[in-house]
Amino acid sequence: MIGLFLGDTDFSQIVLNKIKKLHKKYFIIDFSKNNKFQKDKNSFRISIGKFGAIIDLIKQKKCKKVLFAGKIAKPNFSSLRLDFKGIYYMPGVIKAAKIGDAAIIKSIINILNKEGIKVISSIFFNPELSLKKGIYTKLKPNKQDFISIKKGKVFFNKTKSLDHVQALVVKDHKILAKEGREGTKKMLSKLKKKTGGILIKLPKKKQDLRMDLPTIGLQTLKDIKKYKLKGVVMRSKKNICLNKNKCINFANKNKIFIYII
Repeated sequence: MIGLFLGDTDFSQIVLNKIKKLHKKYFIIDFSKNNKFQKDKNSFRISIGKFGAIIDLIKQKKCKKVLFAGKIAKPNFSSLRLDFKGIYYMPGVIKAAKIGDAAIIKSIINILNKEGIKVISSIFFNPELSLKKGIYTKLKPNKQDFISIKKGKVFFNKTKSLDHVQALVVKDHKILAKEGREGTKKMLSKLKKKTGGILIKLPKKKQDLRMDLPTIGLQTLKDIKKYKLKGVVMRSKKNICLNKNKCINFANKNKIFIYII
């Protein structure tokens, strides 16, 4: 039995589809904004403030492993109804929320660990979503591009594990944009068109790789085209690529490179 903490984005549905394909027994704690999984008979809608109910359900299902997939929105803490364990644990979650969404999930993982529940990688059942090292497109980075990529790598090596920055746009020796809490798409929308930069999405130093892995999909490639970026760079086996074949085909058609370091 595997417990699935599922939020929004296509990734959560892809994970669920694979679990079903493997005929694994599962149940869902639906943390999506609009109760995305309500039609699934194994789905439960439990407020993040009711940790007692969440933990009781996990133990009732005799489940020892859970995973997180999809974007889990920051709750409205003032309107949460808390049970006893929620009252006990919520101050730590609220403190984490001031840092960012990744910190909220990290705080929940710490709570589950204290309760003897193991959290596994979000791609444990979907290793095919993580690209290995290599250049996946006809277009390859040039010498100047490698200078830009090195600049991005240095930046991420200095970031804290719970920093919300998970993407940069770099050109030559300059960082043109940094991702905020709103995400990559919002960062790119603030760019001037025809920047000629490179989108770099790498995990932060000491990042918890069980959650919140840098992700690209077809929409990311479409945004790269829109803002005339040269390509995207990610870290081998520490990334998620949704619709891999469609992404590669689109990148080749539009002379964009996909480089996994």
